[in-house]
Amino acid sequence: MNFGVCYYPEQWPRSLWADDAKRMAELGITHVRIAEFAWSRIEPRDGEYDWAWLDEAVATLANAGLKIILGTPTAAPPTWLTDRHPDMLAVRADGVRFNSGSRRHYDISHAGFRAAGLKITEAMARRYGRHAAVVAWQTDNELACHDTVPTYSATALQRFHAWLQRRYETIDALNDAWGTVFWSMTYASFDAIRLPNLTPTDANPIHLLDFRRFMSDEVASFHREQVDVLRRHAPDADVLHNFMGFFTTFDHYRFAADDSIDVAAWDSYPLARTETIGIAEEQKARYARTAHPDVSAFDHDRYRGVGRGRFWVMEQQAGPVNWAAWNPVPAAGMIRLWAFEAFAHGAELVSYFRWRQCPFAQEQMHSGLHLPDGQLSPGGRELQRAAEEIAASSQLSTLPAKATSPAAVALVFDYETQWMFEIQRHGRTFDYQMLAFDYYEVLREMGVDVDIVPATADLSRYKLVVVPSIAVVTDALVAQIEQSTAQWVFGPRSGSKTDGFAIPGNLPPGPLQKVLPMQVLEVESLRPTLKPATAFDDTEGIAVHWREHLSVANATRIDARFEDGWPAIVGSGKVRYVAAWLDHALHRALLRRAAHDAGVAVHALPDGIRLRRRGNVMFAFNFGDAPADVPAPANASFVLGGPQIATGDVAAWVAD
Repeated sequence: MNFGVCYYPEQWPRSLWADDAKRMAELGITHVRIAEFAWSRIEPRDGEYDWAWLDEAVATLANAGLKIILGTPTAAPPTWLTDRHPDMLAVRADGVRFNSGSRRHYDISHAGFRAAGLKITEAMARRYGRHAAVVAWQTDNELACHDTVPTYSATALQRFHAWLQRRYETIDALNDAWGTVFWSMTYASFDAIRLPNLTPTDANPIHLLDFRRFMSDEVASFHREQVDVLRRHAPDADVLHNFMGFFTTFDHYRFAADDSIDVAAWDSYPLARTETIGIAEEQKARYARTAHPDVSAFDHDRYRGVGRGRFWVMEQQAGPVNWAAWNPVPAAGMIRLWAFEAFAHGAELVSYFRWRQCPFAQEQMHSGLHLPDGQLSPGGRELQRAAEEIAASSQLSTLPAKATSPAAVALVFDYETQWMFEIQRHGRTFDYQMLAFDYYEVLREMGVDVDIVPATADLSRYKLVVVPSIAVVTDALVAQIEQSTAQWVFGPRSGSKTDGFAIPGNLPPGPLQKVLPMQVLEVESLRPTLKPATAFDDTEGIAVHWREHLSVANATRIDARFEDGWPAIVGSGKVRYVAAWLDHALHRALLRRAAHDAGVAVHALPDGIRLRRRGNVMFAFNFGDAPADVPAPANASFVLGGPQIATGDVAAWVAD
């Protein structure tokens, strides 16, 4: 359970560096990330390197006993490079090319940019790859942020053509798979295909999907090129990338395949993320200072899965930030709570953004562990308290790095499902990721630990598998169901498409019919005034956003019907299917029943309380607006807090 910080020595006088490093160590910080935006300082002109300042910074931090995470600086290409290659600037979907002068302005497909990026990466890796204090490397920074992927450039089109040819081999195969007989779209060659933007109405959905797949692979290949360099010159260091919360532009599971990362890191900004995701306004208002109780936990669990059990928080909110629509000050205690929350979910490192608030440039309204004058910020004082508490507790300080055991419940999350449903929402308010989040929130309200996993994962060890939706149901997934002893819950639109973005020949849910005999006859998206009512286990509620009309076989049971007679929840043996996006209360009733049938213990938690176990320690967190009792057993021995916790407080205990 280590603490880190993001530091920018190039932004501060050298006279401060040694004292900063000393105070980092005194504060309990063990890891420092540097240099991820320093390209123009390292290479002020093409091929001319200034290593003196970075050598000194690395030595200063190392001499204080700190471990260093070096960032490859490709997220902020210098102006001399964009001046040389003006076509390396990314192109938006509306055809407008970005300017330089900010960050992430590059076209990830541009060969000249990639070559320059590899050159600076190799120069850094040769110089610092075997430095004893450099324990990890971060590639780039927040890949695809600011809507810079996909890019609609001529270079991207050329590489898309090559990607399509590898995928389909012949143009006839592509025409058949894409259904190009529709609207006279038949292509004579791969070179005849254009980018799927600037069309007067909808582009072919499989054209859009394949372009999303291609751009996702472009992000992964860009990262992989840097990884190959780093593996050669820094063979003993961890390699990682800092992903973002609620971000689905590329497939993180494919990105992390083939050992391309050792650790999945991500950047956690709970208040800003609460403000930007699609939850109800009343929830945003209620949790404006504490963050929604599940907004960070969702990505802790997702990235733990992406990292195959290893994840770090590379940037943790330390106070008010600058990029949401509104940026309130966190409630007292929340900086400390978010740290323990990350550790409880299995984080090996929680690293704060940033050491000192910058008084100039774009992020001057973004807080850090220190105010611009150098005094500890309120968030810095909370970090100090948390570090002291961990150091003082043998139970906390000795938890092994990979201390989270597999949960009893898996939630399947699928990136291509997100893309398909974005391309073909069929209803303005349908958002797959928020459907998944609602199911996740219900499980967390019941005090259940959750593993978020891809559909390709081995699901045999779980007692309950929740699939909020999955557009393509594969034969391999059906085989897992057949061999499983778990309870399975599938949400709406599952099995609604083929891999080629078409309706299955036997109708949705496609191959899932093998274990659940039913068909989806028609679907409707629901405006807010359409509220089909149903009830399950004495809980009454409505469908929102989406509903389906089902035809079921005689062997299939109907667990709930809508008021107009259409099935709402159906099942066969261990498999249930939900024919709508139900309201939160109905999702809770459904998953409580499924957990009971699976033998998964649940808790009746006070409002705003969340639990998470790490090793033999159970943690409780209060995101609510009132003190609450924690569900600790009578024989609990508390290592943090006590049996009642206030808003923004944490308790942790072990039980004999």
